[in-house]
Amino acid sequence: MEVRLKILFTSICHTDLSAWKGLNEMQRVYPRILGHEAAGVVESAGEGVEDLKEGDHVVPIFNGECRECTHCRSHMTNLCARFRVDPFKSVMAGDGQPRFSVLDPAAGKRRPVYHFLNTSTFAEFTVLDSACVVKVNPAAPLQRMCLFSCGISTGVGAAWNCANIKEGSTVAIFGLGAVGLAVAEGARLRRASQIIGVDINPEKFVKGREMGITKFINPKDCDKPTHEVIREMTKGGADYSFECAGNLDVLREAFMSTHDVSRAVKG
Repeated sequence: MEVRLKILFTSICHTDLSAWKGLNEMQRVYPRILGHEAAGVVESAGEGVEDLKEGDHVVPIFNGECRECTHCRSHMTNLCARFRVDPFKSVMAGDGQPRFSVLDPAAGKRRPVYHFLNTSTFAEFTVLDSACVVKVNPAAPLQRMCLFSCGISTGVGAAWNCANIKEGSTVAIFGLGAVGLAVAEGARLRRASQIIGVDINPEKFVKGREMGITKFINPKDCDKPTHEVIREMTKGGADYSFECAGNLDVLREAFMSTHDVSRAVKG
C-alpha cells in the first residue's frame, strides 16, 4: 500500500522552515527530508495499490485518508485515524521504518533518513502511503498543482468549508501570503461584496487585486488600530475575518474587526 513518486515540482512552506529550525523540540528528528507541497508522477506502485499506476499525475497530501476508519466515514472531521497530519511522525505506517537511508562511510553501513508530514517532497524520489496521494487530471499544469497540497487548499478550504462565506458578505483577510491570497480567491468565487486585505507589505496588494481583493489596509499607514479601520469601512465590522499570518496579536485584531454575529477563522 505504498507508492514511489518522482517529484517534478515542489514549493516551500513556512512549516518546512519551522521544522528545519527545530522550533518545536518534539519535531527534532534528524536527518530528515522536509517538504510537503509538491506534484509529480507515479514511478511505481506497491502491492495492494489499485487506484494508482505508473505514469499517473499526482499530488502528495500530508493529511491522508484511508477511507475506511470511523473518522474518514464521519462528516464531522477529515482527520483520518491512521494517516492524519502529524508533524511528529517520521516513519512509514506499515512497518514503522523509513524508506530513506544514506551511507555512513565511517560506520561502513547505511543509516536511516526520516520522513516529514507523510510526504518528504524535497527529493527527486519519495515514498508515500497510497492514502497520502491524490491523482489529478493529466492536463493540469503540475507546476501549479503543487500549490494545492497546502497553501491553496488551506485558504480556499477556510473560506468555503470553515467559514462558508455567503454571497454579498464582507470579508477581512489578515496576511496576504499564499494562504491569505487563497482565502481571497475563495471569497471572490463565493461573490463576497467587499474583500479587505491587510498586510504590512504593499507589494502584496498587486497580486491581491488579481485574486479579488477590493480594498487594502497597511497597518503601518494607519493612525488607529486596524480593527477600528475595518469597522468603519464595513459600518460595524466584517462578516468574516481570516487570520493568515500566524501571529497572536494579528489574531486579536482579526477577531475584533468582526461584528457580533460574524465568524473569525484561523487560516
